[in-house]
Amino acid sequence: MFRFSNFMRPVAMSVERILLGGMICLLAGGWAAPSQSAAKNQSGPGATHKPDPDIVLIEVYKDLAANRLRHAQAKVDALVEAYPNFQLGHLIRGDLLLMHTRPVTTLGAVPTLGVVTNGSQEKLKDLRDEAMARLQSLRERPDPKLLPKAVLQLREDQKHVLLVDAKRSRLYVYQNQAGKLSFVTDYYISQGKLGVDKFKEGDQKTPLGVYYITSRLAGARLPDFYGAGALPINYPNEWDKLNGRSGSGIWLHGTPSESFSRPPLSSDGCVVLTNPDLDKLFASVDIGKTPIVISDQLEFVEKTQWDADRGTAMGLVEAWRRDAESRNPALLMANYSQHFKAERGESFTAWFAKQQQPVNRARSGSLVLRDLSLFHYPGEENLIVATFTEDSVIGKSRSSARKRQYWAREGAHWKIVAETRW
Repeated sequence: MFRFSNFMRPVAMSVERILLGGMICLLAGGWAAPSQSAAKNQSGPGATHKPDPDIVLIEVYKDLAANRLRHAQAKVDALVEAYPNFQLGHLIRGDLLLMHTRPVTTLGAVPTLGVVTNGSQEKLKDLRDEAMARLQSLRERPDPKLLPKAVLQLREDQKHVLLVDAKRSRLYVYQNQAGKLSFVTDYYISQGKLGVDKFKEGDQKTPLGVYYITSRLAGARLPDFYGAGALPINYPNEWDKLNGRSGSGIWLHGTPSESFSRPPLSSDGCVVLTNPDLDKLFASVDIGKTPIVISDQLEFVEKTQWDADRGTAMGLVEAWRRDAESRNPALLMANYSQHFKAERGESFTAWFAKQQQPVNRARSGSLVLRDLSLFHYPGEENLIVATFTEDSVIGKSRSSARKRQYWAREGAHWKIVAETRW
């Protein structure tokens, strides 16, 4: 099993050396054996028992490394029969057929025998990129002993969290059981044509951040372009808006009926899955609850480091709660940054005064926090986002509200740089 606590990528190799030829023998011993969960749980309810494309690709290249061409051919034949619109599968099948008559040293050798146009060259590059993304990610599967650094705590009713790794063109699903995270499965994904770090409408980039699935749209209600359906997310979130990011309509969605999958960089900013994978993902999503962390490159860490990071984040929120409950404005104010950004553009002094008005009118009060979730925010250095329910008693008044705080490290201290309440 590959461990990637630092997510160090392998030394760069050409597509040809990785996918075909003599390097197959060197790589075949490095494939991580797919776990039962990683096999997409095809024996579960509603399973179609079709072969999993990623697992078939591993088996094919193992067969080639062992000079079992006919075994590899049979597996690819079954793959394209199960998924007639899987263009990468057809490309590999063509190469295997050609191998019966001549050596093949490059992925997609068949098109080179005929007239090659600019369009076909671009399509061939897309398929090679997809093959590279699929196989490299499968050689670097998450070590089950490691934990995603970005996810520090989930609410009890958040049963799953989705994590997108743009560098690996992969979406990982983790399960939350009694506060413990465990790897469930992962899927190949496509992202924005120009990569990640979305800033404005139409920039063809996928956003980085912590978001939530806001709804589910059935495929029957959408154009064929979106395939099996869509899961919209809440981009832009509060942090995006405070930092001038704009745009809308960022979804997780499927593929058109004519295509099984899309190249790694091919959307206008959405996260795109194959239709079979999206159908499976629907079962892991609770609308309004399931978080999705979109990162340029995920980091996985030892549990000791994860526990320490979680303890730090929980300590920040608890210190804020005590200071808020103390009814001492100076103590509470010390938790906030001089660079604090209010949603409506008002100064921190004006914003803080409004928050303190109910407290100033009361003689006593208490504050209890529950349903806490904590994340390291992707794309930012040392930023933690905490979301919780705040149950407050101020004098004779009782109220509950959801609150989200963004904590940034400033020197040796952590300070709140943004806070929203609803």
